[in-house]
Amino acid sequence: MIPQRKPRVVAIAGSTRQNSVNHSLIKALADLAADRLDMIVYEGIGSLPSFNPDHDGEKVDASVAEFRQLLRTANGLLICTPEYARGVPGSLKNAIDWTVSTAEFPHKPTMLITASTDGTYGHRALMETLKALEAKNIENLQLVIQHAKTKISADHTITDEGTLSAVEELLARFVQTINDHKIE
Repeated sequence: MIPQRKPRVVAIAGSTRQNSVNHSLIKALADLAADRLDMIVYEGIGSLPSFNPDHDGEKVDASVAEFRQLLRTANGLLICTPEYARGVPGSLKNAIDWTVSTAEFPHKPTMLITASTDGTYGHRALMETLKALEAKNIENLQLVIQHAKTKISADHTITDEGTLSAVEELLARFVQTINDHKIE
């Protein structure tokens, strides 16, 4: 019997800080889903050039082309982000803007977790962006973790039982959506 290849998921942290809660959360999610998903963490959102439609197409920067290609090869996308000043972190929004003309998000299973002190404002704004980009099943694949620093440890462990339960349920829906999407 040929072993099944695990679905490939590209994980993007909205924070550019390497030791952020969102990076810890991605690592915790990768551990929780290790038997079901092959998670690749994209570390370059802070190094992408500012979005400029005049530099899209043939003139696109190599880092943008590589980012787009990585997203194209994924079976699903995971975004874990903080909220900055009641909005979406600029580097994350910039990265997403680079995908608008080349359509890496439409109909691709996308899971969004906003892990921040509050998170509701930025989460709502990012949900609207992901809906506009037609991210698949985004309404059922999203979660806000408020006061995240008290629920996710620096050693990549979700320490709050309620949060862990919610994340495990969300991961199960995400994996199911990816598997259903592969069948279509």
